[in-house]
Amino acid sequence: MISVAEATSRTKGRIKSRDVLCALAGAAALALAAWAASTVAVPIENDLGLVAVLPYPFWAGVVLLNVAFVAALRGDAAGPASRPVMIWLLAVLVLMLFGTAIFVTGVPRGEVAFRHLGIADALASTQDINPHIDAYFNWPGFFALLATLHRATGLDPVTVALWAPVVDMGLWLTALGVLTRHLTTNPRRRWLVLWIFCLGNWQDQDYLSPQAFGLFLYLVVVALVLGPLGAHVPQFRGFKRVELAAWWRGRTPAEAQPGRRLSALVVTLLLVVVISASHQLTPFMVLIAITALTLCGRVWPSRLPLIAGVVLALWLAYPASAYLDGHPPLADAGLQAATQANIVDRVNGTPGHLLVVQVRILLTLVLWVLALAGAVWDWRKKRLDIRVVLLAVTPLLLFPTQSYGGEMLIRVSLFALPFIAMQASSVLLPAHVGTRPSFLAAGALALCCCLLAVMTVTGRFGNARYDVFTDNEVAAVQSVQRLAPEGSAVISAAHPTPWRNQGYLDHRYRTIDDLCKSGLSAATCGPLVYDYARHNPAGGVVLLTRSSEESLVLQGDISEQGFDEFEQWLRSQDSVQLVFSNRDARAYRLAPFAVAP
Repeated sequence: MISVAEATSRTKGRIKSRDVLCALAGAAALALAAWAASTVAVPIENDLGLVAVLPYPFWAGVVLLNVAFVAALRGDAAGPASRPVMIWLLAVLVLMLFGTAIFVTGVPRGEVAFRHLGIADALASTQDINPHIDAYFNWPGFFALLATLHRATGLDPVTVALWAPVVDMGLWLTALGVLTRHLTTNPRRRWLVLWIFCLGNWQDQDYLSPQAFGLFLYLVVVALVLGPLGAHVPQFRGFKRVELAAWWRGRTPAEAQPGRRLSALVVTLLLVVVISASHQLTPFMVLIAITALTLCGRVWPSRLPLIAGVVLALWLAYPASAYLDGHPPLADAGLQAATQANIVDRVNGTPGHLLVVQVRILLTLVLWVLALAGAVWDWRKKRLDIRVVLLAVTPLLLFPTQSYGGEMLIRVSLFALPFIAMQASSVLLPAHVGTRPSFLAAGALALCCCLLAVMTVTGRFGNARYDVFTDNEVAAVQSVQRLAPEGSAVISAAHPTPWRNQGYLDHRYRTIDDLCKSGLSAATCGPLVYDYARHNPAGGVVLLTRSSEESLVLQGDISEQGFDEFEQWLRSQDSVQLVFSNRDARAYRLAPFAVAP
């Protein structure tokens, strides 16, 4: 019988037909998906988003790619397919799932990416960080880096925002690939973790943003803490004080080279500072993760949590103090408030939108159930890794601390996803490194991956009716920015508007749904918007776009008839003039009230 080592040595350096076929299948899948997505007409008119309008060849590409991956993962007795093939298949998956919108339209998805471009442009033009402008200027690290990138490379900012999801996923997968090397020696399991991480990533947080940058740095910090800064601990068998103290003092560095440990420590501390300066939430997750790993004896420098906590406290006390003066960190803390904002308030809207929300919940539950089954399996086999368990469950500690605009549960699930994927892989692959999955197991895995891909596309692009913008909407925003006098109140119906990427500091930007908390009816909301715009010294412009209207209708905040009534009421008022109109947008100029002499 030929041993694994002999099989490896005999096949090393050969181009295997299986690898070639898997690579070609990946190329064919990408071609099918790109062609199918390019045929989708914008705007999207279905409440289910892209999943309802993508042609069948796209789904054929999804099935073909997942089958090719499982075939490559199964490989032979020596292991999975070669590294270039596995990387290629991962790249195709990223382009298909996270670059789909690039094939559909040349406009970046979502309003926030445009806003972040505007903040970077403001920093580059003013060369001044004023923390009193808004919250972003209290955590300017990411935006300063983005402004430097734009000035140094001359890249088109809109193009950078368009490709940001693909680039961010590449960075996340690179960091996660390094991280998994410290958690398992099984190459098949490492590739599967990366695959599941992609298939479970419905949260749509990979756009051009501080949180995407922060997650990448968070994964790098965890990789450093588990690797060069990790510790070996003696086996702990009891809870006596003497045994516990001996276990605590018995930690020894996992890395044998002191110079490498010191370098890793310096880089870790530098990254903690950068994260603290770039995002509000990620530093707390870093602190929680480092603390949990230290308390279980898996981090060699035991004072690392203290240092990270001091850095975070200093940033909050000084650079971010302007924001915290009016926004106490725990002002809306509590499980009830978090549940209301993150779950109850999101389960509403049209039937199609509700189905998308339910698919997102179902996908998250499926992954967590797989992870739980994997944890139980590993525990019974006496190989459960406490580090993975802690990194998977500790993000839940963030949930009751703040509602975070109704997005805390989304961020929690994203922080946990790499380690949920790691634990879920335990039940999807054989235990031993050199064991190939059977044909039955491979078929079940391929089917599971295809189902996860369908749910991810549904959840990720479920808001395509209002977060995929048209050229007409972009043209309307550009016209408003030209027409509105400096200092005008520019008021959009809702946040899904491709605005603020230029002239971030030139106007006062508000939305109708923010101004009208009591209701969006014409009788209630109309006077509030009208008075706000006309009391502004420079007057105002009310911008009504297709996407902003769709977002309010889709989420159940107003009906199409109610939106039309609001616009009719606005047009009937004094000193209101239609200054721009096309198929997808209208802009109304509101002159300021005359100042009495």
